[in-house]
Amino acid sequence: MSDIIQLLPDSVANQIAAGEVVQRPASAVKELLENAIDAGADKIQLIVKDAGKALIQVIDNGCGMSITDARMCFERHATSKVRKAEDLFAIRTMGFRGEAMASIAAIAQVELKTKRHEDEVGTLVQIEGYNFIKQEPVATPNGTSISVKNLFYNTPARRNFLKSNPTEMRYIIDEFQRVALAKPHIALSLHHDGSEIYRLPAASIKQRIVHLLGNNYNERLIPVEEETSIINLKGYIGKPEFAKKTRGEQFFFVNNRFIKDGYLNHAVNKAYQELLPDDNFPLYVLFIDIDPANIDVNVHPTKTEIKFIDEKSIYAILHSAIKRSLGRFNITPTLDFDQETAFSGMISAKAPEDIVPPSISFNPEFNPFGPSKTNSSAIPKDSAFSKTYTPKKEVEQNWQSLYQVNHFEQSQQTVIDIDDQDDDAFEVPSKQYMQVHNRFIVSQIKSGVMIVDQQTAHERILYERFLMHLENKRGASQQSLFPQTVVLSAGDYELAKSLLEDIKNLGFDVREFGKNTLIIEGVPADLGSTNVNETELFEHLIEGFKNSQQELRLSKREALARSMARNSAIKAGTALSQQEMNTLIEELFACKMPNTSVSGKATIQTLTLAELAAKFDKS
Repeated sequence: MSDIIQLLPDSVANQIAAGEVVQRPASAVKELLENAIDAGADKIQLIVKDAGKALIQVIDNGCGMSITDARMCFERHATSKVRKAEDLFAIRTMGFRGEAMASIAAIAQVELKTKRHEDEVGTLVQIEGYNFIKQEPVATPNGTSISVKNLFYNTPARRNFLKSNPTEMRYIIDEFQRVALAKPHIALSLHHDGSEIYRLPAASIKQRIVHLLGNNYNERLIPVEEETSIINLKGYIGKPEFAKKTRGEQFFFVNNRFIKDGYLNHAVNKAYQELLPDDNFPLYVLFIDIDPANIDVNVHPTKTEIKFIDEKSIYAILHSAIKRSLGRFNITPTLDFDQETAFSGMISAKAPEDIVPPSISFNPEFNPFGPSKTNSSAIPKDSAFSKTYTPKKEVEQNWQSLYQVNHFEQSQQTVIDIDDQDDDAFEVPSKQYMQVHNRFIVSQIKSGVMIVDQQTAHERILYERFLMHLENKRGASQQSLFPQTVVLSAGDYELAKSLLEDIKNLGFDVREFGKNTLIIEGVPADLGSTNVNETELFEHLIEGFKNSQQELRLSKREALARSMARNSAIKAGTALSQQEMNTLIEELFACKMPNTSVSGKATIQTLTLAELAAKFDKS
């Protein structure tokens, strides 16, 4: 039998390696940006077209490369960072394996222009599908410019697995944000299809966070800092009240390299344990500086996973530092020493006509030594105390109204005699409802009592209604008196643009307006005539959509309808009139699935007369 084991050709080996290193355009963006950082650049430009499928170009003012290095950088495992195996445990650079350029060149058309500061002319290298095309002198600025065109052009099966442009662009923005946060001293810019998405000047860590995520994050941040013999920890965490239902704004950096670590993430979440619900996730941007000898970076092709020698100690330090910062800074406003206070005052201060001076009510005839009858009159009717003070007569009236004693005595629907009813009759609730604690709606049925959770019931009603609007593409809109401006993060803006048609079908009247900005001129008519915060509603819609797609893997329409329903439904604690309760119950029973909410919880519970009687028998 002849030998069957052979060495793979370099072209095939590089395409296999590319499958590990370059999974999508964002992977190539990450590798190229890290190379520019390692070159010592303090200004980096990223230009993409067609969400990186047509072009990814990175321009930097780094050290540049010689004629030989410009050609050698495309060879497999060619690197300037590692000379011996021991160097793998002393890595401070972003890249070190020497596989990124070879992998990218194997699946794209690559053009490299580079020039060292001491050279008079630069070098041009062109490679297509790992096939060398040409190398020649060229006039080019100091630094390096690399263009990656038609990614996966020679592997169409891989290209077919790429997502839509908005989705791929969000992945690119994610990688850009991670690099930008890791290196706040570097000026970076991002352009997509001729539009500027980011222009970030060199700044402090806090300023970089605000520039990336939005000006409203300035007041949301709590500083964290801890120095120990094991690690040095610094960064910022978010105040609990600004936590979101998605994990998107969570960043760990070890020696300025972005990593994903579920163990360390658990340490952060545990520090927030008593401050947040289980389904909410805090913001954090945390930097861990550690001796490279105590970690192993070389455990994953994308270098986003790290092994620690003493991870339990790091867990304890991280947890205690965050716990202490929450206790020290969360109870008072955060002072920003990097922002000009005069400008923040102009932005946040109320107009003079909006300022209402406090008023003091008093009774000039009040005499504490007078007859007791003055005690009640001494309390101003509009004072805060009078709202909690209830005379005995009012208590009796409230008691009667709570149990509707007078009404049930006069109503013909007081108590239904079970023996006189047809057993096969459909159990329809009575038209008279009672609201308990502004949360549950109680009604009498033939077999006992029906209890409806008003919030989950309304969620079910709105979910089916919004889903129908999306399918029929005709959601009615109610025009706002004053159009509202919504400024989103770059990632959320790209997501909103991809959903814009479906959002309009829900009933929103919304249009694009400049950089990362939308104008809302109308909201769905299904929300009724109540006062609606259009900006807050839209932001929650986008946030809820991301959560539904990440956690439940719902379709785009289902995720949108679910998010809209959960954010628009009446909440527990809302008082309802008798007519509103009637309408809610009627619309609930008209739904296709009235018994279940969009979260899978029950909307209706029943208690039979036998169950009620058993509770009294036990006592």
